[in-house]
Amino acid sequence: MAAFEFFFSFYGLLLGLSVAVIATGMATAIQHRHKIRIGWLTPLLALFVGMDIASFWDSAWVNFRDLPFSYGMLIIGLAITLVYFIAASLVFPHAIEDGASLDDHFWANKRVVLMLTVVANAMVVLAAIVVNLGKPGGMVMIVGYLLNLAFYMALIIPAALARRPPLFAAMIGLHMAVYILLAVASLVAPDAMAAGQPTQPAATGSP
Repeated sequence: MAAFEFFFSFYGLLLGLSVAVIATGMATAIQHRHKIRIGWLTPLLALFVGMDIASFWDSAWVNFRDLPFSYGMLIIGLAITLVYFIAASLVFPHAIEDGASLDDHFWANKRVVLMLTVVANAMVVLAAIVVNLGKPGGMVMIVGYLLNLAFYMALIIPAALARRPPLFAAMIGLHMAVYILLAVASLVAPDAMAAGQPTQPAATGSP
């Protein structure tokens, strides 16, 4: 097993648990749909966090695949994925009460969830900067990551602070549209995407 494969099995496992938490929460909400009001805010948040998690797998492949294995890599991966796991675990309530509305849980936890995703993205960008320092063309990639992080924060922080559903939906929806466009582009022209600039900081990862 190669060094990166060993690291990626650990990193991917922890990110996979975050996806599982979201999927379990959604399944539980659907199972109790006759007892609670699901609404659209929590599912939209869950979809965004799920897409953001997927981008972290891509980011790890791009930035860490050529690095030698070290215990430090595991600690960095653990720190990043734990932040994301906590964010994912707060998307849905852990207990379902008859007559409850997921909107109440959403407004109580949305800010924490999104600010944790900002922290996780910033951590990955910091790691990517360290990895790319000294590489040929590394400064161009670093500038790209920083610009993309600024774009990410410009959308997600207002969404985290939003008190009106339309503003939240607009900010999150715009970023999800970017994710979808990048996903389509990577399917249509994977070689061009692999050779391009960083798409999104930790959030979309591929240079």
